[in-house]
Amino acid sequence: MKKHLEVVAAILIHEGKILCMKRGQAKYAYVSNKYEFPGGKIEQGETKHAALERELREEMAIKVAIQESDIFMTINYEYPDFSITLHTFKCYMEKPDFVMKEHIDFKWMEPSKITTLEWAPADWEIVERLSGE
Repeated sequence: MKKHLEVVAAILIHEGKILCMKRGQAKYAYVSNKYEFPGGKIEQGETKHAALERELREEMAIKVAIQESDIFMTINYEYPDFSITLHTFKCYMEKPDFVMKEHIDFKWMEPSKITTLEWAPADWEIVERLSGE
């Protein structure tokens, strides 16, 4: 049976632009060097918003307060080697400051332009919905 991961990701917004983070080389080619929304796995006993706050602190040194009500959309996606349930949250940042610890590049982009990037396959449905808002 394929491994299933429950993950959270942040749609970080500053002055109307969305933060697009680029992953480096990964175990699987289909997610390597692709753009994604920052976040990660929910650990045992964590709520979704607490997991996302922790991941953003660890990966980017961002301190944000996230509510369960900030959820944007949840999708289920089947990769060849594993499946994920991805919960995305909209987070508004007062300042565009962060530390890039785990990613190799980033772009702040207008929502209408984010479809021009090469996204991780699971993020496409979210990207399409954001770009059409």
